Amino acid sequence: MLSFLNETNTHMIPAQYKEMGQEELVRRASSLKEKLGERIFILGHHYQKDEVIQFADATGDSLQLAQVAAKQKDAEFIVFCGVHFMAETADILAGPHQKVILPDMRAGCSMADMANLNQTEQAWEKLEKIFGHTMLPLTYVNSTAEIKAFVGRHGGATVTSSNAKKMVEWAFSKKERLFFLPDQHLGRNTAYELGIPLDQMAVWDPINEQIEFGGNIQNVKVILWKGHCSVHENFTVSNVCNVREQYPDMNIIVHPECRREVVALSDYAGSTKYIIDMVTEAPPGSKWAIGTEMNLVKRLIKQHPDKEIISLNPYMCPCLTMNRIDLPHLLWALESLDKGEIHNEITVPKHVADDATLALQRMLLV
Repeated sequence: MLSFLNETNTHMIPAQYKEMGQEELVRRASSLKEKLGERIFILGHHYQKDEVIQFADATGDSLQLAQVAAKQKDAEFIVFCGVHFMAETADILAGPHQKVILPDMRAGCSMADMANLNQTEQAWEKLEKIFGHTMLPLTYVNSTAEIKAFVGRHGGATVTSSNAKKMVEWAFSKKERLFFLPDQHLGRNTAYELGIPLDQMAVWDPINEQIEFGGNIQNVKVILWKGHCSVHENFTVSNVCNVREQYPDMNIIVHPECRREVVALSDYAGSTKYIIDMVTEAPPGSKWAIGTEMNLVKRLIKQHPDKEIISLNPYMCPCLTMNRIDLPHLLWALESLDKGEIHNEITVPKHVADDATLALQRMLLV
C-alpha cells in the first residue's frame, strides 16, 4: 500500500526507455551518473538485477542501505533501487534537504502489504481484550512506515533478519508476550530457536480477524501475524529432500523467512548477509543449495566459480516486485533529475516518521 506517495510527482516511464538497447542504456546511465556526481547516491538491494547493481554506490539489505543513505549528507537525491518500504525507511532516516526517489512506483512488497494500519489497530484492540497489556509489538523492517509507527507508539521496535533473535529476547525482557508482524515465518523460526515451543505460538488472521490456536489461549507466548514472503514461502520440504537425494554432500542454507519445516531440515539458516558471508568464506570445492531470491543466487554463482552453487528450488523466479526496478527505469530517473524533474518521490509525513523513528531507534540501541 503506497500510502505516502507525492501523487503530483508520480509518473510512468515514457515508452522510449523501454525501446532502448542494452548498450545505449548502459552508456547513458554511466554518463548521467558521472555528470550528476555527488548530487545523487544510488542504493541497490541484494535482490536487484545485475544491470542495476552495476550502478549502485552501495549494496546491502533494506535497513543497511537506509543507514548508508543517512550518512550521505552531501547527496541531494537518494535513488533507491529496491521496493517502497525500503524507500520509506530511507526517507525517515534522510536529512530534510534530501529527496528519496523510487524509479518505479510499482516496486512494492507483498509481505509488507499484508499488514496495514487499520488491520493492525483492530488486531491490537481485540488481542488486548484477550491478553490485556501483556504484549509488546515487534515488526520486521519489511513493513510499511505506518506499521513501524504503530509499533513505535506502543513501545516496540523493528527487527531485521540479522538481529531478530536479539530483539525477541529484548521484547521478552519487557513483556510476557510478543506480537510479531508481518512475517510469521521469521517470528516463528526466531522464537523457536530461543526455546519457545510451537504449541505456545498462535497466529493472528487479519482477514478473518481471529486468532488461530488450538489449546489454552493463556498459554500463548507469541502471536504471529499471518503474513509471509511470496518468494521464500516457495521453498518446500520436497525441495530439501530432492537436494539431499541428488547431492548428499551439499550444504543447504536458507533464509529465516522460509517455513519452519524447511529451516528445520536445512543445515544453516540466516539473513541475506549471513548467506553471502557463509558462501564467500566457504572453502573452494564446497557445495551449496541456497534458499533465497534468485537474482542473489545467480550473483553468488557468478562470483564463486570455485564452488558448486544451485538454488534450493530450481524453478524459483526472481522477486517480481523487486524486479520492477530495471535499467530503463533507473536511466529515466537519472535523466529526469538531470533535467530538474522529480518523479516518484517517496515522502513520509512527519508524525508517522517520528513514531517510526522510535521503533528504529529502540532496535539500534539494543
